[in-house]
Amino acid sequence: MRVLAALSGGVDSSVMAALLLDEGHEVVGATMKLWGGESDSGCCSVSDVEDARRSAAQLGIDHHVFNFSDEFDEYVVNPYVASYANG
Repeated sequence: MRVLAALSGGVDSSVMAALLLDEGHEVVGATMKLWGGESDSGCCSVSDVEDARRSAAQLGIDHHVFNFSDEFDEYVVNPYVASYANG
């Protein structure tokens, strides 16, 4: 069975992908990039994407990165900031 595994680059998602491989699944890794520019830190940053890429390479699986930074700003960050500013 082909499985799309969300890879953060951390231990939990890497171990989960390895366990799926051990069970005989065809695993493909996917990572969402949510931050960019000056605020490129914290969860889902470029460094996290690189960690996930290295983890996928060590596991021998394909890895895809989906850049949702513009959408994340538009639909999550900006509404949150506006709501917070309005009390």
